[in-house]
Amino acid sequence: MKNSVSLLCAYLFIFNISCAQNTENQVIIPQDVPFIAELLIDEMQIPWGIGFLPDGSMLVTEKSGKLIHFKDGAITTLSNVPEVYARGQGGLLDVVPHPDYKNNGWIYLTYSSSEGEGKGGHTALTRAKINGNTLANIELLYKASPNTTKGQHFGSRIVFDNEGYLYFSIGERGARDENPQDIKKDGGKIYRLNDDGSIPEDNPFIDTDGAKTAIYSYGHRNPQGLILHPETGAIWDHEHGPRGGDEINIVKKGANFGWPVITYGINYSGTEITDKKEMEGMEQPIHYWVPSIAPSGMAFVNSDNYKGWNGSLLVGSLAFQYLERLEMDGNKVISREKLMDGLGRVRDVRQGPDGLIYVAVEGKGIYKLVPKE
Repeated sequence: MKNSVSLLCAYLFIFNISCAQNTENQVIIPQDVPFIAELLIDEMQIPWGIGFLPDGSMLVTEKSGKLIHFKDGAITTLSNVPEVYARGQGGLLDVVPHPDYKNNGWIYLTYSSSEGEGKGGHTALTRAKINGNTLANIELLYKASPNTTKGQHFGSRIVFDNEGYLYFSIGERGARDENPQDIKKDGGKIYRLNDDGSIPEDNPFIDTDGAKTAIYSYGHRNPQGLILHPETGAIWDHEHGPRGGDEINIVKKGANFGWPVITYGINYSGTEITDKKEMEGMEQPIHYWVPSIAPSGMAFVNSDNYKGWNGSLLVGSLAFQYLERLEMDGNKVISREKLMDGLGRVRDVRQGPDGLIYVAVEGKGIYKLVPKE
């Protein structure tokens, strides 16, 4: 059955028709949508990550290295932000406040950093506190190595689980045959730390000689979506495939997600990466896209502000410049909708503490999806 599905996917790929694990689930454009897209923050070039503080104000990263605080309609650019290695896909990436921000004031940032030995850079995780209009108490929690001048696949998203553990993702930095399958190397991994940067004692490779003990799962390509399921508490990720084969996965302790040994994608040149779509001991995605939508940002909807959306999964598309809504039945995608079509490259999507959806669009800024009356 898997082979026949793969053949159908290949046929659809040739004719530029979207294919998913369930090939009948083609993306549709709805006749009506339950929102009006209101531009809340304008004139942003590449707004990469959105984080909400308990007071409802918003932190937004600009890939160029700026961190802004949007509160009561006013924009403040915070100073003393860590210097970024701005190359290719690198820059200032995600921002997430600590779940107990009210009491401890910590925010967490991922970014491409040139710290450490060697030319180039790699993904770093830092925490800091906001003191007035500047960052203070800056602590580097993790810096991947070695540095490389390659400009692709830095990751990187951050999420906390319900037990207070911090997860973040790092792409394989363009070294697909070296990094993602090797737990002794950074890149192509999802990591788990305590909130202070220390390694949890029950991490899966804590007792493996030579392993990067922060690793929680491996065999990833370039994860740019990482979220907590609001009901199950599981961590979900999505990641860029090559030409085809973008994936949604449920992250599991010590699991191997297969890249590049198994994939539903092909090389950008059209040549084959592997003839294997599955292998024993490697996880299958719960959903994949052919052709690639280039997913970035992801959010579950768990409010009733938008008719028929509660329980949906929202994913941004960089390649086709729209917001995709996936209707879910448990872990299965049962339908797909194309929203905000042609507005621009959707880089991030978040549900705010007010239950409303906020969308970061490159070259535009931050949109608030205002429910229709």
